[in-house]
Amino acid sequence: MGLDRGQGAYIFGCETLTLSPSEAAFFREAQPWGFILFARNVDTPDQLRALTSDLREAVGWHAPVLIDQEGGRVQRMRAPHWREFLPPLDQVLTAKDPDRALWLRGRLLAEDLFRAGIDVNCVPGLDVARDETHPFLKNRCFSEDHGMVARMGRALVEGMAAGGVSPVMKHLPGHGRGTVDSHKGLPRVTASRADLAEDFAPFEALSDLSMGMSAHIILDAIDPERPATQSPKAIRVIRDEIGFDGLLMTDDISMGALAGTVLERGETALAAGCDMVLHCNGDLTEMQEIARLGEMSEAAQARADRAIARRPAYTPIDINALAEEFSRT
Repeated sequence: MGLDRGQGAYIFGCETLTLSPSEAAFFREAQPWGFILFARNVDTPDQLRALTSDLREAVGWHAPVLIDQEGGRVQRMRAPHWREFLPPLDQVLTAKDPDRALWLRGRLLAEDLFRAGIDVNCVPGLDVARDETHPFLKNRCFSEDHGMVARMGRALVEGMAAGGVSPVMKHLPGHGRGTVDSHKGLPRVTASRADLAEDFAPFEALSDLSMGMSAHIILDAIDPERPATQSPKAIRVIRDEIGFDGLLMTDDISMGALAGTVLERGETALAAGCDMVLHCNGDLTEMQEIARLGEMSEAAQARADRAIARRPAYTPIDINALAEEFSRT
């Protein structure tokens, strides 16, 4: 369980391979709900276990530690210490039994993460791939078929759960039609509401998950003025039409798609209905600004507590046998 007192409406990173005294003191005061790690924080298994332990010690409880370990370009933990995986789209296209392959992939991913002290993986990506999908995202998707996206997402989630790792589905309510890299600019989608239903479908199919991540993308048919992360109209679609009542965090608040200071971006996202702000670059000055957002709202805290309560238990298994099976799928 989490702390009895309210927790900060933000998830933070740290700058390097170890936690500095100034970062530890800041985290102790700011009480972020969780932490997120990147390649800059990853070197060896012993180092990574020490870092995840130190992060939790700084806040005084077993706080969630997140990572993006998708496979392909987006995997922060790499060989020789950890398994590497094909991009999700390539895995699905080449697998003899995609459902089994994605379950095994999830279980193998979870083994590496859990042993390093990481208990949340920012997958599955439930965006539907299209001809126009920007290359930064396309092979990170499972399929061009929304039903297949949902099936593969569910298989991956169930595999990870068997290894004690929780998922964060992304990017709500759908990023697949974006033709701009949202790390650098703001994508705009002109598709009709009827067409967008295909993008929403995988998220609706997995709306029972406890955590999700918003998309920095403008969907003209919903709100032509604001990206989904900062749009009350888009958040209502996520809650009411897609039916997701889990913890909704922003995509990285410092990405180039958004305008204004990091604090202004965070304030607008929370006001729109996001529960939590994700800040990834480890910049202490920016994190000090984000910390001014204060504690989660009562509703957000309740969702966060449910996510903690639903953390899956690790189930021991013959991991070498699974790895051998995975190599044949």
